[in-house]
Amino acid sequence: MKTILLLFLLVLTASNCFAQDCDGEDCCDRKETNILILYYSQTGVTKKVAEELQKQLGADIEAIQATKPYDGNFEETIGRCMEEKKKGELPHIRPLKSDLKKYDIIFLGYPVWFGTYATPVITLVNTFKFGGKQIVPFCTFGSGGLIESTEHLKKALPMAKVQVGYGIREARISRAAEEVERFLALNGYIAGEVEILPDYSEQKPVTKKEEEIFNKACSGYKFPLGTPITVGSRKTKSGLDYLYYVKAKGMDGKEIESKIYVSVEKNKVPEFTLVVR
Repeated sequence: MKTILLLFLLVLTASNCFAQDCDGEDCCDRKETNILILYYSQTGVTKKVAEELQKQLGADIEAIQATKPYDGNFEETIGRCMEEKKKGELPHIRPLKSDLKKYDIIFLGYPVWFGTYATPVITLVNTFKFGGKQIVPFCTFGSGGLIESTEHLKKALPMAKVQVGYGIREARISRAAEEVERFLALNGYIAGEVEILPDYSEQKPVTKKEEEIFNKACSGYKFPLGTPITVGSRKTKSGLDYLYYVKAKGMDGKEIESKIYVSVEKNKVPEFTLVVR
């Protein structure tokens, strides 16, 4: 009976703690953490992730708004961004309603534009340095940009503590709820059981079958992603994951190497989940 009671108390205590990045300290020996979901969304896709985070965390939420909205289609948005870049301009954003001093953790969300966070978020991080805050990036993208944009945030916000982030392809937004839950539990923001995934196997030359899987996973993407050279794999409860090393051409025409992650769930079409260039 004592053992059962002790286990219950341990679970109850853990569910009320945020265990991220404790550096060996007892994470429960501190004040309750307040969380803000702060995001920019043009098409509503990033908004869906922000609202899922808000739902699962019970956090406050606010959208970043450009004074002159980016309300055009993809080509028009890209054209405006390129024109602003030539002029050395950034969009103005509306004043935030939230008092950032109230929050210890800020989940900062954005779509990936030009390999990094969207320009209204550039304006934000140029305005607020988030000193002493924990910043958790989350983003949506066509192919990738989570790792690169997280590194850019670390450089832009040296007074903040930028944590491991979450990203999802726009084409896979229907999976956001389950992926967000896994991310939050894995990083200690909520209580829950998480499947611990094994490491990928060593890279080896791609077989014909593995090349076919790669091509199926990437065939629906509008830009060529390159040619797979080697691959590693791992088993999961739902199927197989692959990590391909790929040769491709960059925007300057030079050859580059990228990593492309592919998921093959049982009885489902292969999907690529992330490109790291």
